[in-house]
Amino acid sequence: MEKELSAGDQRALVDRLMASCGGSYTPEVRRRYFISGPQWAAAYQGQALFHAPVRRAIEPDEVIRNLSEIGIAWWATHDIDIISAADLLTDRQNLILDGISESLKRYGVRCSMVTGETFFSPVWAAGPAAEQPEVRAYARRRLENVVEIGHRLGASFIVYWPGTLGYQLQGVIDETLMLQRYAELLNAACEKDIQVAQTAGRSTMRHCLEAKPFEPQAEILLPTTDAMLNFIASGLLEHPEMVGVNPEYLHELMWGGAPRAALARALLRGKLWHFDINDGYRLKHDVDIGVGLVNPLDWLNVLMLLRAHGYNGPFNLDYKPPRTTSEYGVFRVSFPSAVDRFITLWEIAGEALADPVICEATRALEAGAGASGASDGDTVFEANKELWTLHELIGHRLVQILLGQHRGRTFVDLAPEHQEMRRD
Repeated sequence: MEKELSAGDQRALVDRLMASCGGSYTPEVRRRYFISGPQWAAAYQGQALFHAPVRRAIEPDEVIRNLSEIGIAWWATHDIDIISAADLLTDRQNLILDGISESLKRYGVRCSMVTGETFFSPVWAAGPAAEQPEVRAYARRRLENVVEIGHRLGASFIVYWPGTLGYQLQGVIDETLMLQRYAELLNAACEKDIQVAQTAGRSTMRHCLEAKPFEPQAEILLPTTDAMLNFIASGLLEHPEMVGVNPEYLHELMWGGAPRAALARALLRGKLWHFDINDGYRLKHDVDIGVGLVNPLDWLNVLMLLRAHGYNGPFNLDYKPPRTTSEYGVFRVSFPSAVDRFITLWEIAGEALADPVICEATRALEAGAGASGASDGDTVFEANKELWTLHELIGHRLVQILLGQHRGRTFVDLAPEHQEMRRD
């Protein structure tokens, strides 16, 4: 029978096994990457629709301190993560922000992004762009207030997730009007940003729209990154040059899309400014698993694309430490392992881009067979049909690089319990 473990012994075991895993980076190395740790991810208590909390609430100072110790140099937050709804838009708000500014300074962490909550409060039952003028007036004050919070904390980005911009029942809203009214809210936020930036002698922030295909409304009006890009180019925004997108990896995966393709389309528009990183499963709900735990090969391909096209924006750890992870484990296992998996995948992506096999195969595919003068498709096909085999070869090579097979990693001497699988 295994020895029973006290709480102290359990923590010691977690620490020992985490160290035994290897593959960790020092805090100094982690700080070289533009990775941000959100207040809401670190403070997530494990609650959900069918889940009671499993961890205690923690304050921003504790989150910022722990991020600093791990080596995460950037922090992000919703307005209501740090300021209660009752204290928003009051003098108390400024006192709270002063305290957080002091924490950021004390621990050497910077605020990268702020976002406003327009989905949780009862006032957003019909969305921030509801029919009632007073709801939209309050939404406008809240978004303008987020701009002020961002400037006070030194943020460079604002993210908007219009989670309840949609409907539950058909025919109860005019979708065109709702989109126009939402644009008016964003216009007000951009105007406020210009005003505050001029007064403070700062640059304006980058305003980034985040899409999600479903939840919490049954039908969402801007469900994908492509919908957001079209909205930006619709002519409804007075400052479209100030507005880009913040795709979330899992949000694109949820509806069956390919995150890499969505990112490519945003890159082509010059609008990929911010990226929420996590993992999960296609055609399921928003589980927000840590990056690389479900789809590491897909993540390798995503990061190859971003490296190849010079993306230099934030990577925001928008995930939820599992309910099975303890308070202690959140900062000893969950956050450091998420950062380390990302760094490893980022560096592997650089290695893959420079891999001689992939590079030669890619050059050969792009060169073609020299049959451009052929007048019929059959001749072109016959000339190129062997080249197309390189598609699978490249896919194989990427898996080799991910698994370390390209460095000679093989398993020829199987453990005794696996010997029956061999046929000599």
